[in-house]
Amino acid sequence: MQKQGALKRQKERARQEKQREKDANRLARRKEKGPGDVGTPGEDPDIAGIVPGPQPPIE
Repeated sequence: MQKQGALKRQKERARQEKQREKDANRLARRKEKGPGDVGTPGEDPDIAGIVPGPQPPIE
């Protein structure tokens, strides 16, 4: 049976390695995604393109 200290170090190394993998994946996704959609300055992207008033019927 392993001593508690050795087991704790092993778990800590595994945790750090998993965190490194997550950081690498996050960075890869960010590079793959590229720059975000840049709209008009001062325009809220959540409501961009919404026309006020009655909406056309859904076919």
